[in-house]
Amino acid sequence: MVDIYILDMLAIGLLLLSVTVFSGWIKRLPLSYALIYLAVGIFMGPYGMRLILVRPDANFLERLTELVVIISLFSCGLKMNRPLKFWAWQTTARLIGLLMPISIVGIAVVGHLFLDLDWGAAILLGAILSPTDPVLASEVQLAHVEDKDELRFGLTSEGGLNDALAFPFVYFGLYALKDSNVNNWIYEWLVIDLIWALAAGIGMGIVVASAIVWIEKQLNRVRPVDELMQDFIALSTILLAYSLTEVINGYGFLAVFVAGMTVRRSYSRDSERTESQLRLTDRVEKLLEVGTILLIGSMLRIEPSLKYAADTLIVAGFLLFIIRPLGTWISTIGSNFHRSKRVLMGWFGIRGVGSVYYLTYAMGEGLEGETGEKIAWVVFLTLVISAIVHGISATPLMNWYGSRLEKRKVTLRGDRL
Repeated sequence: MVDIYILDMLAIGLLLLSVTVFSGWIKRLPLSYALIYLAVGIFMGPYGMRLILVRPDANFLERLTELVVIISLFSCGLKMNRPLKFWAWQTTARLIGLLMPISIVGIAVVGHLFLDLDWGAAILLGAILSPTDPVLASEVQLAHVEDKDELRFGLTSEGGLNDALAFPFVYFGLYALKDSNVNNWIYEWLVIDLIWALAAGIGMGIVVASAIVWIEKQLNRVRPVDELMQDFIALSTILLAYSLTEVINGYGFLAVFVAGMTVRRSYSRDSERTESQLRLTDRVEKLLEVGTILLIGSMLRIEPSLKYAADTLIVAGFLLFIIRPLGTWISTIGSNFHRSKRVLMGWFGIRGVGSVYYLTYAMGEGLEGETGEKIAWVVFLTLVISAIVHGISATPLMNWYGSRLEKRKVTLRGDRL
């Protein structure tokens, strides 16, 4: 009998070969790669070929998703091609400063009223589902470091920052879950988990990335780095920025996003260098994404899915069709966004790997029992729904958006002539 591990390797090899050689056709279809991986993961699980039967524990999933997210956040930082001026980041400020709190509060209210969660658990659910995903949303994010499109920039910067900035609210939910008396822990949350952790994340991201760039430039004057190994500096920057920030109790997610921005600005006159690092990190991210989504697909089970289907439909329905679109519309009041951009930005609130990380982190910090099971399955199933509806709609909607941009450019050229 053939070892199941060998069969797993065979199946994954065939999957990678298929999505590669057929990528030209896949990009034209209303399908995302994440949706394909999810379907294959389900097919390889206990309800299909039974090639993936082991259910990884929460700690393994936490570490895997943590690695995927930090690489993705660094890539997002590398794509930030705007000057550090408020006018250049107005869209991001609106999405982070207004839409993110609206999303957390909205989901928390839904969880409390419809899922019968107490406020601590409801806030935790809101914080877990609040970040949009920088991993699964590649179809709607900036395509390269010189892409200037405002919609793509807003979605990319939002995915980079809210994955980092969800942490204070996750801590808030965990504190409230353990102790309903806010006065017992609010000072610690404000000083340590909000002010210090955010400041440490920003500071360490700048310091670590700047130090690595400086060391590399100094050594290059003596003896240039091997070109084959040069781009691996990006991976070392990610790991050092993240780990050193976590050592001092800062937010490592924020640090790697800031580190990506810092590296981008340090090589502002060498766009090819930034593009090269971006290609490497994107490829590593895509490989890790395959494994992560396959695992998530293989973990889905019929019985708990049916048990929490009604709760999930309520949460996902409110989140995807009411809270996100309405919150985006409110957040962009007074902006110069055309109606179509506001609608697209409201629709593309893709949830994914970041939420899995926060869920598994919370499970390691005391989220357990019936409440933990309910939140876990609602989160998993909401991600599946998001992968399906956004995976199907991303390609046609972005193609439509691209055609509108081209028509507008042609019109402007005609007016100038």
